[in-house]
This record gives sequence, structure tokens and C-alpha cells, in this order.
Amino acid sequence: MTPRPAQPGDAAALLPIVNHVIRDTTVTFTNREKTESDMRDEIAARGSAFLVAEEAGHILGYASYAQFRGGPGYARTMEHSIALAPAARGHGVGRALIEAMCDQARGQGVHVMIGGISAENVTGLAFHGRLGFVETGRLPQVGFKFGRYIDLVFMQKFL
Repeated sequence: MTPRPAQPGDAAALLPIVNHVIRDTTVTFTNREKTESDMRDEIAARGSAFLVAEEAGHILGYASYAQFRGGPGYARTMEHSIALAPAARGHGVGRALIEAMCDQARGQGVHVMIGGISAENVTGLAFHGRLGFVETGRLPQVGFKFGRYIDLVFMQKFL
């Protein structure tokens, strides 16, 4: 399995993965599920910075990135997002996606990749740590979901 750039036709297959994370977890703080049109728009907006993992015709997950903050001073600093189908976790799919994403970003002159990770997502924090990301900041109680406040942890990696 080699990650590839997402295509608009991947939007429908990504919806169950993304909406499960939105609906059922605190991995993201948003509670508005995405539509197929939302996914197509996100794929189009990020272009080659939106990668999918596919095996035997099945989408297993995605990783994408965009500029961390607006303005030219942040043009070499990106923030990423990653989501995997539950069955794809623990099989190297996430590692392949993050490594391909970081390689691509590095080739585009990106200097820093940032992940904003829910403090409740201990698996995600450990995953990023194994891939060389280090915690650089913690924002207490900035997220709110399922009736409680949740810390946001920033992890970064120099590319």
C-alpha cells in the first residue's frame, strides 16, 4: 500500500471514516458531520496535500495538511490531519501516510509539521511521538465536546 493523492471520487469512501471520528470520538472537537460535497471541496482545496491510503480498492484512511496560520510568515509551517478506518489501525497505514505526507511537504520546502491532538487521544499522542513529533505546547480546556472541556496538545516535527 502506497499513499496516493486523493481524487474527488474518493469523497464518498472517506465519509464513514471522517464522520465516525466526528460523531463518536474526541479526536476532533467538531460535532458537525461532513457531507460528500464537503469532502470533495476539502480534497480540491488541498490538492496534492491530501493523501489517501488504498488497498484492494478500499480507502483505509487519509492524511492532509495546510498552512498552520495565515500570512507569509507561516508559509513553511503546516498543520496536518489524519484519520484511519478502525480496521486499518495498527497495521502501518498511519505511519505510511504520515511519512509520505512529510516527505512530500519537505519536498515543497515545508520546515515544520504540526499536529493539534486531543489530550484524550492517548493513542494519537503516542503514535506521533513514535514518528518523531515532540510536544511543544498544551492549551488547557480549549476544546468542548460531549459536555466536557478537553485540552489540545500541539506536537511538531522539523522536516
